[in-house]
Amino acid sequence: MVKWSSVMVIGSLLAACQASDEDQDVGGGSNHDAPEKVEIEGLADHYHTGDTINLTAELDEETDYDHWRWYTRDDEGDEWANVSDQGDREFTEEATVDGQEIKVVLFDDDHDAYVQSDSVEVVIDDHDHDEESQRIYDGYFEDSEVEDRDLSDWEGDWQSVYPYLQEGDLDEVFEHKVEDEGDMTEEEYKEYYDEGYQTEVDRIVIEEATVTFFDNAEEYTGEYTYDGYEILTYDAGNRGVRYIFELEDGEEEAPQYIQFSDHNIFPTESHHFHLFWGDDREELLEEVTNWPTYYPSEMDTDEIVQEMMAH
Repeated sequence: MVKWSSVMVIGSLLAACQASDEDQDVGGGSNHDAPEKVEIEGLADHYHTGDTINLTAELDEETDYDHWRWYTRDDEGDEWANVSDQGDREFTEEATVDGQEIKVVLFDDDHDAYVQSDSVEVVIDDHDHDEESQRIYDGYFEDSEVEDRDLSDWEGDWQSVYPYLQEGDLDEVFEHKVEDEGDMTEEEYKEYYDEGYQTEVDRIVIEEATVTFFDNAEEYTGEYTYDGYEILTYDAGNRGVRYIFELEDGEEEAPQYIQFSDHNIFPTESHHFHLFWGDDREELLEEVTNWPTYYPSEMDTDEIVQEMMAH
């Protein structure tokens, strides 16, 4: 009788393990058969190798099911692989593969897929520079290397980093600069960037030819056309390029000129930029101490800090 009970217990345990394994392996090479009602939140615009990916599964309905499984694949042609140590709404993993896809599935009590998410893609950009690219980034280039750029290079929803400085969120960046560069004290770096980042325009949205400024409670939009570029030489001996756009049509508050500087000298998608604006084209070119700086609005404090320390 005891032996029979033991067999029954072992059998039940094996069945439970088998069921658990089955829900982990469902859809190994294809999509799970469940509606896509789950949203994955927390994906950064891009990561650096070794950064931590923190994601959360959000389901906009009440359910008692809590059996979550996360899946990854390194390439579209690969099969989905269950991440065995991720069993709830939260997903945490080190960023190691550019282009890696991640999705999540919620299973019911019968180990059937109940709902799932669409996949999200991890973008890793370590800003690796070969010798030539680093030279250009540092501001040493020939006039012949500079090319025209479209406003689409800066398209997106952007946030000012000045509020982060005011809240002390960038102190870690200044500490890092002391250790890495050592040209100034931490307080001196903070004062320098306080003057550089200072602005009341805390958000800018660029879509096709239109630029919308969010200045405290005020919002105004202008339509801009390309007006060429200017190459500037700085006191340190290096140089930069201002890409200039002129107001073609818009609200009264919209500046006549906007000038972008992002360390690039040819067409490429910008990851952050410094922006100068006003009604006098030549006067703007003389401004080198105040350079309001913008990062994608979806980036949080940690992501901005990591991005700044990578440069």
